[in-house]
Amino acid sequence: MQRVLRTFVDKFAESVSFVRMIHYQTIRARQKLLDRLPVTGEILRGSLLHRTIRPHGNKCAKCAGGEGHPLNVLTVTYPGGRTRQFSLRRELVPQVRKWLENYKKLREALEQICELNHHLLRREAAPMKRARKRS
Repeated sequence: MQRVLRTFVDKFAESVSFVRMIHYQTIRARQKLLDRLPVTGEILRGSLLHRTIRPHGNKCAKCAGGEGHPLNVLTVTYPGGRTRQFSLRRELVPQVRKWLENYKKLREALEQICELNHHLLRREAAPMKRARKRS
């Protein structure tokens, strides 16, 4: 009887230890993600588009030849479906690309952190469940 009880206690302790280990690993993974976040104000939400404007007048040689005028545009959609477009100078395009990439990395990292937090909540909620007493 003593041996059976000791085996049960040992297995229970291993189980609790395993759950704690997973909990700490999840917290460490979350912290690693937080440490990699681009902590900067250089973020931008939207899409970078390359457009060609044509024809805008009969006197323009480019438009008359069908070539048109290249234009870079940042398009941002706001809640409610409202869209805004910002014309960009050519020298700003690399900077805008970098800021868009920073936003994408930040958004992806936040999603991963939220998933880890969901995992932590499930782990913390599990021990709170108690078996019902049968009558």
